[in-house]
Amino acid sequence: MQNVADKDPQAATLALRLSSLRSFLNCLVEQGILTANPAKTVRTPKNKRHLPKNIDVDEVNQLLNIDLADPLSVRNRTMLEVMYGGGLRLSELVNLNCQHLDLPNGEVWVMGKGSKERKIPLGRIAVAFLIRWLEMRQQYVKQDEAVFISMERGKRISARNVQKRFALWGIRQNVRSHIHPHKLRHSFSTHILESSRDLRAVQELLGHANLSTTQVYTHLDFQHLAKVYDVAHPREKREKP
Repeated sequence: MQNVADKDPQAATLALRLSSLRSFLNCLVEQGILTANPAKTVRTPKNKRHLPKNIDVDEVNQLLNIDLADPLSVRNRTMLEVMYGGGLRLSELVNLNCQHLDLPNGEVWVMGKGSKERKIPLGRIAVAFLIRWLEMRQQYVKQDEAVFISMERGKRISARNVQKRFALWGIRQNVRSHIHPHKLRHSFSTHILESSRDLRAVQELLGHANLSTTQVYTHLDFQHLAKVYDVAHPREKREKP
């Protein structure tokens, strides 16, 4: 049977209406008015999964191209550097503790989904800003092990505060894209994949349990895919002239 979503892009609306119709017809079946529910054979339309948009390398450089000395700016830039430098989830950034840092080796331990730990490498710039921020952090922290704290409360920063700071920083730097944590995570994965072509490595860096999840959040350019196909497929290998 044809999927009802094939003709109508409003899949969510169709799914809701189909659910209501099924419930109504079930009542008719229970009352003996109908012998069967014909809507049971109709497949529920699925919502299309849209890839989150990434920001290009030039915009990332524009976003991070500022070096202010005040502690608030240093903390905010450090969060941005760590988020983009390691591809962390928002929850992983917020829950990062000082004992999770191995700055001499440029590594950080994070707790991902399903309470799964993973080790992530960080670049030299992110490490440098972490060192700089940790020195300033001492004068604001109030017995909290969190790496990133609220300057006012001296305790672990909230996810909402991080989202707000990222958006304001993007506006401040005149970046066209709206900056939010997941966009930086997606940009990290996209840029790493475009350079390395190593989907498995990106899967490990992002902490995805399934490779299919990584494929949703990362995309190879078509030109590269076509090139791989021409070289690798037995029926498409072309002889050199």
